[in-house]
Amino acid sequence: MSELRLTGKTEDGNHLALVDNEGNTFSVRISDTLRATVNQPRLTSVPASDAAETMSVKEIQRRLRAGESFEQVAREGQITVEKVERFSGPIMQEREYILDRARELVMRKDAYRSDLTFSDVVFAKLSPRGVDTDQISWNTWRLPDGIWHIELHFPNRDGSGVATWNFDMTRRALEASDANGAWLLDEELPARPAATAIIHSEPTHPSRIEEPVRNIPRIADLFEPVEEKQETPRLAVIRETPTVADAQDGITARAKVPSWDEIMFGKKAEEPTEDEEPS
Repeated sequence: MSELRLTGKTEDGNHLALVDNEGNTFSVRISDTLRATVNQPRLTSVPASDAAETMSVKEIQRRLRAGESFEQVAREGQITVEKVERFSGPIMQEREYILDRARELVMRKDAYRSDLTFSDVVFAKLSPRGVDTDQISWNTWRLPDGIWHIELHFPNRDGSGVATWNFDMTRRALEASDANGAWLLDEELPARPAATAIIHSEPTHPSRIEEPVRNIPRIADLFEPVEEKQETPRLAVIRETPTVADAQDGITARAKVPSWDEIMFGKKAEEPTEDEEPS
C-alpha cells in the first residue's frame, strides 16, 4: 500500500491534492463525508493493544455501511479508531456515491420542460425561505433490506431541521419517510405499513416507541381568511291597531312597532318629550 502525502487543494478548491513517494499525484473530492470524518473527535478510551481486537474487517465495514460512527465501531469491537479509519475508505466512498446518485435523480420538469433533480427540488424549496445551502449536510446508510436511508440536515428557526427519504438504488426510486421529506418534495407522506403482531417485552425496544408525527398545516390554511357568518335580522309584522276580531277576544293594547334603529342596531328609539310631537 502506497503512502500518500497531502500537498494542498487543487485550483478549483473542491479537491485535495496528494502525492506518493514516487511523485505521482492524486486528488480526492472534499465531500460532506470527508469533512465529517476529519472533524470527528478521536476516541481515546479504547485499548490500543491488538490483543484485544475482536472485530473483523468485514464486520467493521458492515457497521460503517449501516451508518455507525467510527467511535461506535471502535467501542463495540474494542479496537482503535485508527484501525476503523484504515478500512473505512471504500465504504465512505460507496456512501458518497449513493448520495450523488440520489441527488441527481430526476423528479419532475419545470415550466420550461427542463429536468429538476432531487437536489434541485430541495434547494428550490429551502432557498426562498432564507436557508443557506452551504449549511445543508447530507448523510446516508444502508438498511437491512438493502434500501438506502437518505438524511438531510438544514438550519431553520428551531435550530436544525431533519428530512429523510428511502432510496432504492435498483429501481431508482425515492420515497419520503417523514413529514419534512414529503413537504420538501410537495408530496403526501405515504401510508405507514401495518405493524407485525409480535409484541416485544422490553419497553425500550424500537417497536414499542411511538414516533411523534408532525402535523404540517397547508399553506392555504395559513393565509385563507375565515369569514364570520352574520345572521340577517328578521322583520316581524306587528299590528298597532287591534282588529275587530282581536277586540272581541279582549285584546285592547297597542303593540309598538320597532324602529329601524332597534331592528339594525338593537337601540331603542328616543321617546318624544311632552313638548315635542312625533314627526
